[in-house]
Amino acid sequence: MEKDRKKDPDEDKQYCELCGKMENLLKCGRCRNSFYCSKDHQTQDWRKHKLVCKEADKSKVPSQSVKTSKTPQPSPQTRKDSVTPRCEPVEKMISNADVSGIFNNTKHNGQTNKRSLDDIVTRNMNEHGICFLDDFLGEETGLAILENVVALQQSGKFTDGQLVSQRGDSTRDIRGDQIVWIEGNEDGCGKIRFLMSRMDDLLRLCNGRLGNYSINGRTKAMVACYPGEGKGYVRHVDNPNGDGRCVTCIYYLNKDWDAKAHGGLLRIFPEGKASYAIDIEPKFDRLLLFWSDRRNPHEVQPAHATRYAITVWYFDREERARAKEKYVTGAGEKGIKMDLNKPSDVT
Repeated sequence: MEKDRKKDPDEDKQYCELCGKMENLLKCGRCRNSFYCSKDHQTQDWRKHKLVCKEADKSKVPSQSVKTSKTPQPSPQTRKDSVTPRCEPVEKMISNADVSGIFNNTKHNGQTNKRSLDDIVTRNMNEHGICFLDDFLGEETGLAILENVVALQQSGKFTDGQLVSQRGDSTRDIRGDQIVWIEGNEDGCGKIRFLMSRMDDLLRLCNGRLGNYSINGRTKAMVACYPGEGKGYVRHVDNPNGDGRCVTCIYYLNKDWDAKAHGGLLRIFPEGKASYAIDIEPKFDRLLLFWSDRRNPHEVQPAHATRYAITVWYFDREERARAKEKYVTGAGEKGIKMDLNKPSDVT
């Protein structure tokens, strides 16, 4: 691979074929069309990439076409150009719904919202590609879910976050979280299961109106903890290579979070809008949804306090079927089929 030193007009659309990282990329020296964040990731992806990798025209490629840059690379956490010139608070750009539950469409003062929850989600997703809902389940339920998560952490079940198909330990400079995958039927995870059922119910109500997607399944829940200490996750794309994930759904569990003191913002760089980014504070009982593909590159900025989140990815039927034919998916991404004809029975 070779370091692409010239400014590429399509730089904002380039990403590591394995992990989705978008910084400090190396170009495949053979086809010159694919990018990787390291030689290790190129090696791991070769089984898939060799099916499409075609050697470039030799007349246009120097004889020493494969080389590794000796120039030291800056840390993704400190690179100054990783932040866009202007960041608009998400509250000014995207409608925010104040709700206490999926089926309770009333505000705290008893007045009924003019729009149903699924209408709010589908409108914002189709117009902006992003939507968030505050007070999603209410404080009491949110605290009960947090108890489940803290108990999981204290039991030692969390492990260092890994990338899809990652087999080594080279991810520490990319992501600093610790995670555990949960189906919902594990001991002590009843409230996490309840959250997943409410996410399922919301997506079920929205299905058929989210772009051209037809949702028929999801991943397990990825329960994640950033332990503070300036840990984050560099700019990346959740689904850079068509693995079937179409909607990213994140629930935050951080009581009294102060972004100025604690950091940990999720910063989204919407495709085609290079002049700004969208900052999402990981507030307690906030549910965030956005498209999982390269329309929404994003990063978790360094967190200086313990930061909890639960993420579920929802699959598009057709894209997931194509992905299963081509690739072997990671353990956390083995799909769970959803019954679209009836609501969840979890109480």
